[in-house]
Amino acid sequence: MAKKKSIVTNAMRIVAAEKIPFEAVEYEAESVGEHFGVAISEMTGIPCDMCYKTLVAKGKDYMVICIPVDREVDLKKIAEVSKNKKVEMLPTKELLGITGYIRGGVSPIGMKKKYQTYIEETCKNHEKIAISGGVCGLSLLMSPNDLISLTKAIPCEIVKE
Repeated sequence: MAKKKSIVTNAMRIVAAEKIPFEAVEYEAESVGEHFGVAISEMTGIPCDMCYKTLVAKGKDYMVICIPVDREVDLKKIAEVSKNKKVEMLPTKELLGITGYIRGGVSPIGMKKKYQTYIEETCKNHEKIAISGGVCGLSLLMSPNDLISLTKAIPCEIVKE
């Protein structure tokens, strides 16, 4: 039987090039359902509050939002923090063209262009958090401070109560 080849993504290459320690956590993407963030948390054993999803929104400009998988972004809070009158989620069909990633594989690292990133401030309560590795089936477990530094993310309160 052939050995399964390990995944190497652009996001992983960028993190490695910056000499940031991380752990690649692979999971079976085909068995993930509609609420895949929570399902990935259950499959990997990484608690929901440490497992972050990456969302893309648009105000005056595109922006990246990282929040725990079991939470919802508060568009009013993100509009206020980003100094926009209104912020809307990017339609799924536009993700690939704007980010270079498909739904379920959007990583805050290695997008086509650098967009301002906002991350839920509670990430700092953890030694490590998991983010998408850039493809369905891969998460990167790393220090939230390293992620903030690498992406120049702004930690802020952006989830619904």
